[in-house]
Amino acid sequence: MRLRPLAAAAAAAALLLTGATTASAGGRHHDDLGLSRHDRADLKRWGHDTWTSFVAMTDETTGLPADNIDASLDPATRSGYTSPTNIGAYLWSTISAEELGIIGKREARQRMKQTLATLATMERHEPSGMFYNWYDEATAAKLTVFPTGETIYPFLSSVDNGWMAAALMVVRTAEPSLRRQADALLEPMNFAAFYDPAANGGIPGRAGLLRGGFWAAPPAGTSTPGTVDGTPVWFTNNHYDITNSEPRIASYIGIARGQIPPAHYYATARTFPASCDWDWLEQRPVGVTRTYEGIEVFEGAFTYRGMHIVPTWGGDMFEELMPDLFVPESEWAPKSWGVNHPLAVRAHIEHGMVEAGYGYWGFSPASDPFASYAVYGVDAIGMDPTGYPSDAEKTNVDAGYEGCRPATNPTPTFGDGVVTPHASFLALPYAPREAVQNLRNIETVLGAYGDGGFYDSVAVRSNTQADRYLSLDQGMVLGALGNVLGGGVLHESFGTRQVEKVLRPLIGQEEFSAGVIK
Repeated sequence: MRLRPLAAAAAAAALLLTGATTASAGGRHHDDLGLSRHDRADLKRWGHDTWTSFVAMTDETTGLPADNIDASLDPATRSGYTSPTNIGAYLWSTISAEELGIIGKREARQRMKQTLATLATMERHEPSGMFYNWYDEATAAKLTVFPTGETIYPFLSSVDNGWMAAALMVVRTAEPSLRRQADALLEPMNFAAFYDPAANGGIPGRAGLLRGGFWAAPPAGTSTPGTVDGTPVWFTNNHYDITNSEPRIASYIGIARGQIPPAHYYATARTFPASCDWDWLEQRPVGVTRTYEGIEVFEGAFTYRGMHIVPTWGGDMFEELMPDLFVPESEWAPKSWGVNHPLAVRAHIEHGMVEAGYGYWGFSPASDPFASYAVYGVDAIGMDPTGYPSDAEKTNVDAGYEGCRPATNPTPTFGDGVVTPHASFLALPYAPREAVQNLRNIETVLGAYGDGGFYDSVAVRSNTQADRYLSLDQGMVLGALGNVLGGGVLHESFGTRQVEKVLRPLIGQEEFSAGVIK
């Protein structure tokens, strides 16, 4: 169905913008979001339908979810592959579904028990205890060829194993009867396998960085030979070197479990230095230098619409807020994440509703309405010089680098904006009314909704819909609802006293250069 979305959504714009211009610095408690009974009913209904997509994606024998499924929810359209992230998303979504009353305790326990039992049989990299990146969801076998025929070089990803470990940490706390099963899977996972102490800029004594991962055998592309516990591996050439991105979940877990030094958190960059050596960035950062854990940190921020914001790599909601599903960052770090998260949400709202004029907002990597998969974001608050665009035309913003090079595209004209519903769910703790209204418009005006909940993305001007469901994105939806409507179940289950004792003082001491410009 093709509707005319912009005119129909115009009446909601004023409501959305009221909240966008007054977003507070810091999230609110889960029971203090100001949601009406109608809001909660819609959120519960959306959660119920989202769970329906997980049931359809999950193999009945293995208990493993497929990576994706078509909007028809026909099991024959399951992708034929899954990942540690997808499996983790199914586990924490099961916890949320039980907490929301979508399924009963017995069903939730049985589903998780089945999945954990399958995980125990799956091939892993024994020296590190980590899971490979791709498995067949119907057989649980490690894949070496995708269903398309493309060769897979077996890879171990730091961030994907981070999401798996996060899910196991949630399960072991939320369902004590499964603690032994979850612990048996979690305990061998050693995030030190990804940690490179030499990636420290040549500064003696400075903490290192996480690698993207490693291959268990020589891959086709470039890599760096090394060892994990004496076993040869081939490391990625990249390290995760910025703070505001999804790999921080692996950092949090490695630090909390004593496998990575706490100072590693401050070895990553808030932005790169404000120097002409870094003028490939799309704008020059502002900020001051502070010292934490013996490390000098440039507290850099980008400037956007009257705000200073610590950017993600792509300016997307996934990098900014997915780790916040597990670590209550705004509560534990009120002067850093407690300021930045609501401002990033405000930036998404103002970009979609004002700057680009889409009538909708919320941009994050997702299924591409015109192809298979693509990255979307608010380019002006992303560090990627090629940009995570907010539209199908891939419009790139470049404000120039003050004192070093001129702007190339400071005030672009945006085209067919692509919004991703899971971004609005992630934003719920910081702009609840605005998020609910945005989602209502996506459902009722655009019609980007099916039996399994919101379709993965929609290009709003042409109303071209990516009519499929992804485990990862559906997991963000149910994870957010588990926190917002389920009493913070993921926060409480992940952020145990032991985890809080390590992480809260570490991240709580920091002060970002983020804030509203006065």
